[in-house]
Amino acid sequence: MTYAVPPGGLPPQTRLTTDRAVFTEAYAVIPRGSMTDIVASYLPHWDRTRCWILARPLSGFAETFSHYVMEVGRDGGSERPEPDPDAEGVLFVVSGRLRLVVDGHVSLLEPGGYAYLPPGIHWTAANPLARPARFHWIRKAYERVEGLDVPPSFVTNERRVEPVPMPDTDGAWSTTRFVDIGDLRHDLHVNIVNFEPGGVIPFPETHVMEHGLYVLEGKAVYLLNSDWVEVEAGDYMWLRAFCPQACYAGGPGRFRYLLYKDVNRHPRLRL
Repeated sequence: MTYAVPPGGLPPQTRLTTDRAVFTEAYAVIPRGSMTDIVASYLPHWDRTRCWILARPLSGFAETFSHYVMEVGRDGGSERPEPDPDAEGVLFVVSGRLRLVVDGHVSLLEPGGYAYLPPGIHWTAANPLARPARFHWIRKAYERVEGLDVPPSFVTNERRVEPVPMPDTDGAWSTTRFVDIGDLRHDLHVNIVNFEPGGVIPFPETHVMEHGLYVLEGKAVYLLNSDWVEVEAGDYMWLRAFCPQACYAGGPGRFRYLLYKDVNRHPRLRL
């Protein structure tokens, strides 16, 4: 498996300003070249750490989640990472190693490592190596439902999860699902969507779920609302609810992205 990471740094003064970055009423695209040092953020109670905040709740746009790419230097990390007791989270490691402690249980997450963190749980994160640890951190306010328990924490790795082929695609389009889709305790899914060269989403998907898509590997042409947009490893897409989407994966290698969506809850009728 290969996983893209933000390039950091700063483009030279000779580079053209024109790029693929776009923000519309229906979607946004943040190209990998926009994730430079000067747009990184720093967070309270995180040492030797910076992050790229790629999505956050915005009124009238995507409203349910935030998505960070974290970069933790040697001996960096946090003993108090999550400030919101109602927030659940997913971590997905893309480079280096992350020492994760959840309610006293220690796990060492390598690239492909995945952790689900329910609201109110105590966890810490640290980088034990000299090279940076980089991981995605997706946060959402958990929506409790009477009669449903809060799901427990768990840790796994992409390599231990068999992708599920989409029907009638001969494996050209598959999804690596880390949570049982029938488990209604979960109100967010963070999956990996995989396309072999030539694989497609053969119709414009239009649905109530919001999306955040970080391209882990490869390149493709993606339909966003009424626009076909070229995307590549390291790009990020942010889709409002009901924004039409489809995809052509042209190759030469696989096209894969980390996908967030909110699921399994009634739409709120009052804000």
